[in-house]
Amino acid sequence: MSKEIISNSIWKQNAGLVQVLGMCPVLVVSSNIVNGVSLGLATSLVMLLSGAAIAAIRQFVPNELRSPIFILIIAALVTVVDLLFNAYAHGLYVVLGIFIPLITTNCIVLARAEAFASRNSVWDSALDGFFMGIGLTMVLAVLGGMRELVGKGTLLSGIDLVFGPAAKAWTIYIIPADMHYQFLLAILPPGAFIGLGLLIAGKTAMDKRAAAKAQLERLPNAVPNH
Repeated sequence: MSKEIISNSIWKQNAGLVQVLGMCPVLVVSSNIVNGVSLGLATSLVMLLSGAAIAAIRQFVPNELRSPIFILIIAALVTVVDLLFNAYAHGLYVVLGIFIPLITTNCIVLARAEAFASRNSVWDSALDGFFMGIGLTMVLAVLGGMRELVGKGTLLSGIDLVFGPAAKAWTIYIIPADMHYQFLLAILPPGAFIGLGLLIAGKTAMDKRAAAKAQLERLPNAVPNH
């Protein structure tokens, strides 16, 4: 069961590439790896805790009050995450801005609460929530890396906002900084649409290839022996 949940969350039902949910943060925050991964991990934490909490109380919540109670739990957890960002990563907190509080209204979080956590055990709900968030984080990381590399010629820019000024040396310059390279199409939202489209197309092609390979492997077994 756990392996199936992880496989569905990360690949088969990936929130960013298959369900195409939470597009606002995916398209806006994925301008670089650090921003995308930071918001993705914050979302994963909220989904893990909210999934476990909702599964634990699901038997006591009337159907008429499910949505407001679920939103209240999610909002409380997002407030905690928002305060932690403000306290321990203030620079990143300023950069991410409104998108941390907006986790409360993210379609992915409430959708998994309704579709999974309200019907399954605490452990399975926590696992599903966490890996749904990790699946989204992976999309944000790859998309952010693509946009940052093409748009600014760097990787891990802004890492000092997470680990302090000393971490600024960790930024990788694929194109030397003194060239002042910048490709605005990749950095701005249109670049996010193009990049996400390429990722969805790549995943679709991989799935089709895997399905065709599996079908070919079954063919000999389907041919009767004479």
